[in-house]
Amino acid sequence: MTLLKLHDLLLECYGPQHWWPARTSFEVMVGAVLTQNTAWTNVEKAIANLHTAQAMEAEVILHVPQRRLAAWIRPAGYFNVKTKRLRNFCAWYVARGGEKKLRRVDTAVLRHELLSINGVGPETADDILLYAFHRPVFVIDAYTRRLLSRLQLAAGDEPYEHLREHIETRLQGETRGQRETVSLYNEYHALIVRHAKEFCRPRPRCEICCLARRCPTAAV
Repeated sequence: MTLLKLHDLLLECYGPQHWWPARTSFEVMVGAVLTQNTAWTNVEKAIANLHTAQAMEAEVILHVPQRRLAAWIRPAGYFNVKTKRLRNFCAWYVARGGEKKLRRVDTAVLRHELLSINGVGPETADDILLYAFHRPVFVIDAYTRRLLSRLQLAAGDEPYEHLREHIETRLQGETRGQRETVSLYNEYHALIVRHAKEFCRPRPRCEICCLARRCPTAAV
């Protein structure tokens, strides 16, 4: 089975996912920082708190008292650490002129800058690039590693950059232009997350999985 075939099977199983759920691109960026090491349902509560406080703006996040910001994002867990990380990100965002100016920055340069922010790792940076800036960058997370390793489409323990390059190289030959590539990466990652949460769990539910007949792990 090819990577593109896997995408098509997942799309047939679940339909379009319309991910990332957010009102604005900046909210996507905030969510990407807050979702580190926690479930998305917890992030939604933190984001709701920021909206209620009318604080979904970089300048507000930077200048509000730290304890108040920590209280708002407490549902996302590790709130003291994430308060610092979110402020680090917002300081960079404001210094670089905000979304309008950042949209004109080359993808490789923008990724390098994101990775230079204290608290922003490759997965968070790629979430922001793909879902907020609509750049053709595939996001690698634990769900991706688990599913692809069980389907023997990847080892699963490759370095982040190696696995990202492996996936992008194989998918780019099947797409026509950046817009189509971004759309594919967006939908594919969302489908992987959906499938891994529902069926390809740490203890897989192979008996009711739509991929069971094609999965070597399920056969075992």
